[in-house]
Amino acid sequence: MNVSDSVSTWLATTTGTPPVSLSSGGSDASVRHYWRAVWPERSLIVMQADPALFDARPFLARQAELAAAGIRVPTVLAQDADAGLVLLEDLGESLLAPQLSDESRARDWYLRAIDVLVAMQVCMASESLPVFDTAFMQREMEIGREWYLERHLGATLDGEALASWQRSCALISAFNASQSTGFMHRDYHSRNLMIKDDELVVIDFQDAVRGPLGYDLVSLLRDAYVDWEEAFVLDLAIRYWEKARAAGLPVQADFGDFYKAFEWLGLQRHLKVLGLFARLHHRDGKSRYLADIPRVLNYVNKVCERYVELGSLKRLLLKLHGDSIDVGFTF
Repeated sequence: MNVSDSVSTWLATTTGTPPVSLSSGGSDASVRHYWRAVWPERSLIVMQADPALFDARPFLARQAELAAAGIRVPTVLAQDADAGLVLLEDLGESLLAPQLSDESRARDWYLRAIDVLVAMQVCMASESLPVFDTAFMQREMEIGREWYLERHLGATLDGEALASWQRSCALISAFNASQSTGFMHRDYHSRNLMIKDDELVVIDFQDAVRGPLGYDLVSLLRDAYVDWEEAFVLDLAIRYWEKARAAGLPVQADFGDFYKAFEWLGLQRHLKVLGLFARLHHRDGKSRYLADIPRVLNYVNKVCERYVELGSLKRLLLKLHGDSIDVGFTF
């Protein structure tokens, strides 16, 4: 029995009626696949994955916790975690990303997304979640070394080059680990926020951890899929900082300190993302993510230029790119 037949059989058993049609709803950057099941009176979404590759239990746990906290998330209608199947409400196709067509409209949506983020950080307990500590951060940045620097660029890091990379990653991890922590979605951006009935719906929350409060904001505002002028990002970062302080969240008392942490958290994230996008291309055959590498590399470039402590990393990346960034950005 192929996958679509097994999904259809499960739906018939679960709902009492087989769907009239079952079509592919696409995949994402993970191992999951989505199916849209249609009946005469409704349509639903099946999230499906090989349970050996994706454990649905963290998704189900976070969904229940977020819903209980009043955060709008997809409703779970049925599940068989052992089979890698979860039945969800159909939210349609409206992601936040296409709504960010101009700065004025984008600002309104970003302010709403910031309100949701602050609400999550205030309401969600994080003590039982995995901790986004220095070891976690360094493991993620190693994805950047292995898949972007070595596989994608064809570089070999050894000797002083490897030592420079390791010192830089240790510096970044130590600084980021010194920040105040709380609930961290870990992938809070324009393709993980949907719009349903003019309301933002948070998705893809299964990898939540306990980590620095500024991380989700940098995921949102320095998105791998859309970029903005620095003044626009700065203004929205200030709005978040003010709202977080008013809500009693333990963010830095000085905005300058908060913004430095925001940038360094973004640097760690974007070094990982470079590796993820390269891995999606080389290992998984999902080459569409290569088009977003220039944007992510530009984020890395700007932060490395801004802080003298990151000079070693800047020089290493410059050398590995042959004194220039082939996609058009230079160090």
